[in-house]
Amino acid sequence: MVDHLLIFIAFAFLLAGFVKGTLGLGLPTVAMGLLATTMAPGQAIAIVIVPAIVTNIWQTFVGPYLRDIIKRLWPLMLGTVAGIWINAGLLTGPYAAYGTVVLGVLLVIYAIVGLSRFSFKVARRDEKWIGGIVGVITGLISAATGVQVIPSMPFMQAIGMEKDELVQALGVFFTTATVALAFNLTASGLLTAATALPGAVAMAASFTGMFIGQAVRTRMHPEVFRRWFLIAMILLGVYLAGSALLKIHG
Repeated sequence: MVDHLLIFIAFAFLLAGFVKGTLGLGLPTVAMGLLATTMAPGQAIAIVIVPAIVTNIWQTFVGPYLRDIIKRLWPLMLGTVAGIWINAGLLTGPYAAYGTVVLGVLLVIYAIVGLSRFSFKVARRDEKWIGGIVGVITGLISAATGVQVIPSMPFMQAIGMEKDELVQALGVFFTTATVALAFNLTASGLLTAATALPGAVAMAASFTGMFIGQAVRTRMHPEVFRRWFLIAMILLGVYLAGSALLKIHG
């Protein structure tokens, strides 16, 4: 692991932590998007996974809603674990090269949905079965790209959780998904001792970025930052998908 790559990893996680500290989410999404410009998604998620688990565990226990969240979201979480298990090995298989393309497209979709304020509601009686289906789709996508925001994020907004409960629910859900993904990575041989140093740098940078982001959140209007963040995600997604397709067909 050369020094300039460690510096880039530190920068990527400082920015990703800053976004998470400001908005309450986005660490794996931003980190995966940036790291995928210099490495395969399989290598990137091996570095992202530990900081993602630790920061999400911290978010899981900040709030009083844990029991209610598990009661409402267990089909979503179970479906996600199943989807990740079904697609195990995709990050290292013959189609691994297309993971960057899918990641780029997902970043664009995620940002457009966020900017459009597109919203729908899921009735309480339908939460369980819809949550299970959404979970399996999220897991299949996560196993290929390392990102768990589509379609889980719109679903969690659609079931009508209030703001603080939603932030804690994101922590619970992403902890479950990233732990399941860590088992996949270990089985695929991607999570090894070689990722320890980059992971430690990523962890330190993540918490530094989160601390700065939380300080900025008290001074800056979050909505303005969120809009520019989503526009940047569209540009990054287009770049990732376009450059990866050129490599595949070049």
